[in-house]
Amino acid sequence: MRPNILLILADDLGYGDLGCFGNADARTPSLDRLAEEGIRLTQHYSGSAVCAPARACLMTGRYPHRTGAIDLLWTYGRDRLALDETTLADVLGANGYATGLVGKWHLGAFDPRYHPNRRGFQEFIGFHYALIDYYQWKLDRNGVTVPADGRYVTDVFTDEAVAFIRRHGRGGAAGVGSTPPFFLYLAYNAPHGPLQAPEGEIRPFRETGTFDERVATIYGMNARMDRGIGAVLDELERQGLAENTIVVVSSDNGPAPFHTGHTHGDGPEFGPPRFNAGLRGHKYLVYEGGIRVPAIVRWPAGLPRGATSGELVHFADWFPTLLDAAGIVDRPVKPLDGASVLAALRGEASTDDRPRFWQWNRYHPIRRYNTAVREGDWKLVFPAVPGVDDIDPEEGRRLKLVETDQLTYAQAMTLTLPEPDRHALAASFGARAQLFNLADDPYERENRAAAEPALVERLTRAHDSWFDAVDTERRTHPDVRP
Repeated sequence: MRPNILLILADDLGYGDLGCFGNADARTPSLDRLAEEGIRLTQHYSGSAVCAPARACLMTGRYPHRTGAIDLLWTYGRDRLALDETTLADVLGANGYATGLVGKWHLGAFDPRYHPNRRGFQEFIGFHYALIDYYQWKLDRNGVTVPADGRYVTDVFTDEAVAFIRRHGRGGAAGVGSTPPFFLYLAYNAPHGPLQAPEGEIRPFRETGTFDERVATIYGMNARMDRGIGAVLDELERQGLAENTIVVVSSDNGPAPFHTGHTHGDGPEFGPPRFNAGLRGHKYLVYEGGIRVPAIVRWPAGLPRGATSGELVHFADWFPTLLDAAGIVDRPVKPLDGASVLAALRGEASTDDRPRFWQWNRYHPIRRYNTAVREGDWKLVFPAVPGVDDIDPEEGRRLKLVETDQLTYAQAMTLTLPEPDRHALAASFGARAQLFNLADDPYERENRAAAEPALVERLTRAHDSWFDAVDTERRTHPDVRP
């Protein structure tokens, strides 16, 4: 029997935010239990240091640049997943799966062509943008607006996920009746800002005296999400589907910088340090703190129980891995950047030595800027430049005009993208490559570039070849702005 697939994605959840990843202060019993019942992945990487590109990678198995979704700003469509890309939901739906998305989409707003219902999801309730208020929300259910009803939105998403499983789960993977298996993508927006949580969730962390109000609220948001995930897992048990349901839980990127202190000279301190297992950096940066994210996978019928895997797994790998687990041989016409890691998750020796790549900056990709290349234990970083990724003041004004309906989305798409000497600023900074050996130095403290010039040169060539290829492909999409 083909397995059900439940893909749960948190938003700005750090590697160190869960008890099972070393945070003694976290209250995440549901996820801790899931880790005991499945596999905890300690070298699991997002597809990007920011959310929309990361989600594009997860949905397509391809590097974000290729897909057209290169930034999180939605006003000019920089978050849009190009229409000629194939999503995981497209393939699973075409092979008999019931498909649903609950929560955050962020791969195209305003334009109905990018609606989840037209990207492979037969059912959708959620929102299209980067963030929403947790109480004064407005959601989209298959194209129809759903107004706020007083509930905390994390609870709304939990309730909708449970309802989806009740509608589609009974008889699916259990082999009773003719109900098809399902693919549910549950994309919580916690703990992304605005920082809001029920008082009862915040109080236990506030009363310790250890955390300021922001961190206490984040931990409260995580605790509420964890409770919701527990309810969803309990529903799988009630339906008799837990044994043959693949559950994957992860985050789109590392914690936001204004929710945690910077480390190792990466910028000014925005707030008190928030535990992230000692990893350098945060969301927006390609250091480990920005791209290494927690991940747990459980599939009692097909994977070991209570294991820890150090296999390097990239967001792009989940597309082929889940299709592999479902026994589906169909693949998109466009080549995937990921590869199935199913055998490695089962404990078989891995021979995968592919390099992995990350790059992000605002508006337009810049070569050798905020880029990382990982090959084996070695990681090459071209660091970010202060000021280059600031939102242009004119862009901020236009964003507000669109959000308040004073400027239509169609009008916004005709405007020139802001481009104040970003390439020149990046070049003038003269950022030199940094080289780290993550086996010896997981916290990226010792730059070994001077001692390994040949390796730096080789990885730089690999980076340049990759960047030219993916950025050239980005420009070929007929609906993507160059």
